Amino acid sequence: MHDNDEALLERFQDRSATVGVIGLGYVGLPLALTFAERGFSVLGFDLDASKVESLGSGECYIRHLESDRVRSAIASGRLAATTDFARLDEPDAILICVPTPLTKQREPDMTYVRRAAFQVRERLRPGQLVVLESTTYPGTTGELLLPILEGRCDRRGAGGTDRSAGGRAPAGIMRCGSDFFLAFSPEREDPGNPAWGTSNIPKVVGGVDEISGDLAQALYGQVVDATVRVSSARVAEAAKLMENIFRAVNIALVNELKLVFDRMNVDMWEVLDAAETKPFGFMRFDPGPGWGGHCIPIDPFYLSWKAREYGVTSKFIELAGEINTRMPAYIIEKLTLALNGQGKPVNGSKALVLGLAYKPNIDDPRESPAFEIIDRLLGLGAEVSYHDPHIPVAPRMRSWPDLPAMQSVDLTVSALEAVDVVLLVTHHRDVDYDLVLNHASLILDTRGTLRPRDGSVHRA
Repeated sequence: MHDNDEALLERFQDRSATVGVIGLGYVGLPLALTFAERGFSVLGFDLDASKVESLGSGECYIRHLESDRVRSAIASGRLAATTDFARLDEPDAILICVPTPLTKQREPDMTYVRRAAFQVRERLRPGQLVVLESTTYPGTTGELLLPILEGRCDRRGAGGTDRSAGGRAPAGIMRCGSDFFLAFSPEREDPGNPAWGTSNIPKVVGGVDEISGDLAQALYGQVVDATVRVSSARVAEAAKLMENIFRAVNIALVNELKLVFDRMNVDMWEVLDAAETKPFGFMRFDPGPGWGGHCIPIDPFYLSWKAREYGVTSKFIELAGEINTRMPAYIIEKLTLALNGQGKPVNGSKALVLGLAYKPNIDDPRESPAFEIIDRLLGLGAEVSYHDPHIPVAPRMRSWPDLPAMQSVDLTVSALEAVDVVLLVTHHRDVDYDLVLNHASLILDTRGTLRPRDGSVHRA
């Protein structure tokens, strides 16, 4: 080992190191809190000044996280936040937790990762570990971040050799493996899951070289119950995609079966209840109005895009995308038929959408199918309102920038009786479903939450 990595390893082991986290969202903030709670000094970086201001005053802007955790971390002096990226030379380890969205052409948008990498490069000093946590295609850490950090490319594009694939970097100002260290460790957050959080979810770690992997594993080993060391950053990147593609394909499967069983007048949720009684060889996935969240609708296409570089077609991924993205249209078709059954057109009807979040019991609206459903309803001339106990104001969405400003309405008898249809999109726990059943004249349930009752509940 060299002086840089020996000193860094010692600081990780005695927890005297400062950890920097770039991106204080649904991944970065829980990670920063976990390191602070384990005794590390943490400096969080974000472009959003409102987030930094909230944290500085001990307030938490992510509802499923306990506010007491933020207040305690801030009060202890273990956690601080800043918009000043010139301070990136202060941390001993820099963890990058920025978005990796898709372009309109379903190609990886690496804007945020590239920007973070150049920000780190500008302040990079000997003895720092850089870890990318953002989900991405295999090769990103070695092909994109490494050349930037070693100064082998400018902002117009990355170049050079992927060290994780066995190449060597030319001599430069800073060299990975001796001056600084680079690894990939995918986030595995499941917002709102009471059983699994940052500290007890096993952490996959892979470095662009062995020393970088050793140091990353040593760092995370101080704050998580178990680390899973793999041979390279490329393997770690692929493992994260494998997890999400598995879910995406199975969600598509049950959504397609829902379409088939619906034509056969067979209740999909009753079928699932029966199939789930098998004690082996079956894993339940539930259908819904489409996929949502920052992972499942996006990550599979990172691999299908990268696969084309190698002349490989990922047919399962493309098919899963086709099925899952058509579900909102199916929901609107079912809603149209349900309204027609009452002699009402969609045009001019009043619809109340229950739930904007992409999954229950959290305030995360990213890629939620609710927004496409609302957009389609508005396009057909419906009047649309929504109720979500976790999202009082509908945020502006990258994919749906033209949607009107909306606020959650109170779920009351008068609100339910004033609409022609209630559309259950997200099955939050904190919703009075008995109230909905008793006062809504027509309900379209996309989640199988409500049992059919007096013909007012339709499954979709």
